[in-house]
Amino acid sequence: MQRIGTVGKTAQGLAIVELDTDETPDIGLSVVDESLSTVGRIVDVFGPVAAPYVAITPSESAALTDLVGTTLYAE
Repeated sequence: MQRIGTVGKTAQGLAIVELDTDETPDIGLSVVDESLSTVGRIVDVFGPVAAPYVAITPSESAALTDLVGTTLYAE
């Protein structure tokens, strides 16, 4: 499991996370929170190479507004 980062904001139905790691996760990976509950999937990696962001589409069980401030991990 790889730490991605903390959700900073939401936009257009996606959770936006600035990466905490030097390794960029692959698009399509499943994303979980600290309790290992599935939160969604990575749908895009964007931004500057030095500080990229990840866009995550939430699963049906995840409330998008509740994700802000949550630390997420890629499986």
